[in-house]
Amino acid sequence: MASSSMAMAATMNDLPDVILSIIFSSVSDTRTRNSLSLVNRKFLALERSTRTSLTLRGKARDIYMIPTCFRSVTHLDLSLLSPWGRSDLLSTASSDPFLLAQRLRLAFPLVTSLTVYARSPSTLNILLPQWPNLSHVKLIRWHQRSSSPHLGNDVVPLFEHCQALSSIDLSSFYYWTEDIPPVLQAYPSVSKALTCLDLLTVSLTDGFKSEEIQAITAACPSLTRFLLVCIFDPSYFGCVGDETLLAIVANCPILRVLHLVDRASLGSTRGEPEDDGYTREDARITKVGLVDFFTGLPLLQELVLDFCQNVRDSALALEALHSKCPELKLLKLGQFHGICMAIESQLDGVALCSGLVSLTIKNSADLTDMGLIEIGRGCCNLARFEIEGCKKITMKGMRTMASLLHKTLIEVKISCCKNLNAVASLRSLEPIQGRIERLHFDCVWEGLEEDGGILCFDLNEGLCQSVEHEYGSKRKKIKYSSDPDSSSSCMQSNGNGMFSKSWDRLKYLSLWIGAGVLLTPLPMAGLYDCPNLEEIRIKVEGDCRTGHKPSQREFGLSCLAYYPRLSKMQLDCSDTIGFALTAPSGQMDLSLWERFFLNGIGNLSIYELDYWPPQDRDVNQRSLSLPGAGLLAECLAMRKLFIHGTAHEHFIMFLLRIPNLRDVQLREDYYPAPENDTCTEMRVGSCSRFEDALNRRQILD
Repeated sequence: MASSSMAMAATMNDLPDVILSIIFSSVSDTRTRNSLSLVNRKFLALERSTRTSLTLRGKARDIYMIPTCFRSVTHLDLSLLSPWGRSDLLSTASSDPFLLAQRLRLAFPLVTSLTVYARSPSTLNILLPQWPNLSHVKLIRWHQRSSSPHLGNDVVPLFEHCQALSSIDLSSFYYWTEDIPPVLQAYPSVSKALTCLDLLTVSLTDGFKSEEIQAITAACPSLTRFLLVCIFDPSYFGCVGDETLLAIVANCPILRVLHLVDRASLGSTRGEPEDDGYTREDARITKVGLVDFFTGLPLLQELVLDFCQNVRDSALALEALHSKCPELKLLKLGQFHGICMAIESQLDGVALCSGLVSLTIKNSADLTDMGLIEIGRGCCNLARFEIEGCKKITMKGMRTMASLLHKTLIEVKISCCKNLNAVASLRSLEPIQGRIERLHFDCVWEGLEEDGGILCFDLNEGLCQSVEHEYGSKRKKIKYSSDPDSSSSCMQSNGNGMFSKSWDRLKYLSLWIGAGVLLTPLPMAGLYDCPNLEEIRIKVEGDCRTGHKPSQREFGLSCLAYYPRLSKMQLDCSDTIGFALTAPSGQMDLSLWERFFLNGIGNLSIYELDYWPPQDRDVNQRSLSLPGAGLLAECLAMRKLFIHGTAHEHFIMFLLRIPNLRDVQLREDYYPAPENDTCTEMRVGSCSRFEDALNRRQILD
């Protein structure tokens, strides 16, 4: 009896350290690990000894505060050290620029993966020799390229100091496309060993030309992961065509991940190419070329072909993709037409890719509801589906597809589709409402009617649809269960214009909304009950210089108080354009627009906020205004605040009123980041004074 009682009293703390270490090593979420470390001293030591990834924050000059207990860290991120993005980062610690680098090496001796903001090559020349076994390096730079006359000078240190290098990530590093091929050719031993090369840089003004792509792939024959920005426009010299695709196949036959993205598609996606959905020019990509391309990549698992020129009649080529690339799990197609003809009941085109888990279709001019239904029938394992810029699909087609995929689909994005406004998008997802975890749609409020001050709409419209196929002399009628009253439906109207069924599993919500449009109708449009929503991203886009003044005092952030577990928000107004200085008569400057956007944010219990202020492109200014700083200071529950822009020092001091705020940073992570901040007072000294004031405060927990 005594032994039984002792056995029942055993706790997790009594497990051997070896088993506990294995358990701790399997936990990847940072906040969960931090919580485990607070249990007791033993758990603290085990958590520190098993952590393999760490992002350092704080001031580079405070060398004595570098933690020394994370001895097992293999991935180290130094890109967010303060002052952010400064060229003198290493020299701020001491007159000896190598002192900080040596202390970092002693604190983290096992680093094999490094992320660093490299504004100049000198930063790399100091840091990289500290870890000779580096296999992965990610460089970040939003400032302009250094004025070196030698091509590739900014990335040469990677090849000189990292002989074990296998992965390079330049997706957030500004460079010239001419910089890359010469360096890869000059260091053949390192280039041939590379397995991952990410050149999908959003800040590039031009994409890679055909001859540059051929030179890169010839220098790196071992690539399994290759991402880059290309030029597909046939009006440009050196545009990518069939010969380039075949060169990629010939030079890198073991590719598993390949992303080829047109430079124009990285910008705003709101513009529509033509009224009928077709662009004026066709890409120099043929059906025969695509078939040969797919045939040469049998190991492919992820494929992104995001063009801005037409690829017509692609169904036959996509059928070859199914047979030639049996391991394919992720597919994204941009400006592909004829991807699924939906003739009779025979599956064709992309609908034959039954192994797909993620599918994105962008700007397919002739994709119809029938095509969507065929995709739902054929791609029966889809967990993620994104559709953008497809004008012919409607709520009925999307709803039927959701019904067919109700067992697997958990992530959906619907954007820029003419017939799918906010209400139609949400109603089309009723069959999977109880399963969906991540969702994006556009806040286009057509279909909502104002009746006595209450926004409402008619839910009594029948959605039962039948799809007819003709084949041979027989006519077969197939009825899919997409009726709201059927058993597969997850939502019913409760009679007052709102949906009664909750979005139980929805954790992440992404929204696009035009500048000047109110967010207030969001709950009434069908998202009233989201009990587990934790994170929201709101993208506000538009030209405030040409629009009218908003009719209401506030944008509508207060309506997000409906969601009790909402703790993280990304409010992106970076593509909201206005007048940073004095606005013309009858117009509002950006400070008044910022007051409009942020009004009501103090009513939310936000733990973490990423905020991109609106900008004036004419003067390249993206700055937090006085009203914006005052309204952010009302977020009393906030702990972390990252402003992706700049601010006046006396404005940002308002943030010290937030009682438990402990992590704040200004990040000019947009191109071109200002070389010298002359439009505000935020210099290195200003940032240091604010951080010192922030760290002097007593935080209760």
